[in-house]
Amino acid sequence: MSKKLLIAGVAAVAILAGGGFGLHWWSVGRFIETTDNATVESDISIVSPKVVGYVREVRVDHNQPVHAGDVVAVLDDRDFIARVAQAQAALDAQRSAIDTIDSQVLQQQAMIAQADSTVASAQADLALTQRTLGRDRSLQTTGVVSSQTLDGTIANDRKASAALTRANAGVAAEHSKLPVLAAQRATAVAQLAQLQAALDLARIDLDNTVIRAPIDGVVGNRSVEVGQLVRVGGPLLSVVPLRSVYIVANFKETQIASMHAGQSVTIAVDAFPGHPVIGRVDSFAPASGSEFSLLPPENATGNFTKIVQRVPVRITLAKDEPLLGRLRPGLSVEASVDTRTGTPVLGLVGAAQAAEPSQSE
Repeated sequence: MSKKLLIAGVAAVAILAGGGFGLHWWSVGRFIETTDNATVESDISIVSPKVVGYVREVRVDHNQPVHAGDVVAVLDDRDFIARVAQAQAALDAQRSAIDTIDSQVLQQQAMIAQADSTVASAQADLALTQRTLGRDRSLQTTGVVSSQTLDGTIANDRKASAALTRANAGVAAEHSKLPVLAAQRATAVAQLAQLQAALDLARIDLDNTVIRAPIDGVVGNRSVEVGQLVRVGGPLLSVVPLRSVYIVANFKETQIASMHAGQSVTIAVDAFPGHPVIGRVDSFAPASGSEFSLLPPENATGNFTKIVQRVPVRITLAKDEPLLGRLRPGLSVEASVDTRTGTPVLGLVGAAQAAEPSQSE
């Protein structure tokens, strides 16, 4: 009798457990999409030099917190200081050359004024000789002025006319020098701008000998040492923004039909068991993970085997999440999306189709 009761009790418990599980699945479980193919990620900033040089100082240690703008390393700047001085000297010399041209312009304007006064003097002499010539011709008819005197007056008139012509030519010649000086000045000004740009570049290179952290974070993967010759673009260290980590969960293509941005996500971190993290679905990758691999699959080879693809889903965390700052990129997590939450939208495929412009437009 007791054995039958025991069997009946076990059966009842099993039925109740199965019913409870089924009820929970029907009311909750079927709306939860879960994957353990998920990790903590972060937009890691790799710090690299912009100039070539030897490292004079390293001011950060491994795993040290830094703020944006903090100096992490300093390169030997003696060559760059000399280049700045060289560029500054060339710029000063060019400015002096422009000042010289400006002085030549002023001098040329004085020469033009002098030539104008010569023209005025020649015009006065010509007017005087012309009046004298007219008077002598009138007196020569009455016999008061001899022919010899009249010939001298005519010669003086011709000399005055030639002097005026020569003076006008001198004015034209002096005026013609101004455009040449203006062209020389324009060339000098252009060269001045070029030298100013060279000086600015030299100063930028000098500033770049001081290497700073681009963002707030923690120093990692530090490979720079004092005395090391570093080159442009070579990685020195990384800055990891631990307060800005996020989750990338790779869900199967069969799981994303009811998922959309804004849905609530419960995240179990392997490193912190018993401390669930709450996040939100932020966005979906524009293609499956295999499409971004070095060798994307080519299914038209005749040896096709259907494999369930995975779509990377980005999940953001709340700014006041207690574990922020302790989560490290690369940690394994398990993400569970509650598809009942968030504002209802079209399915993932329908939303993409709605976002595409119509071909009839």
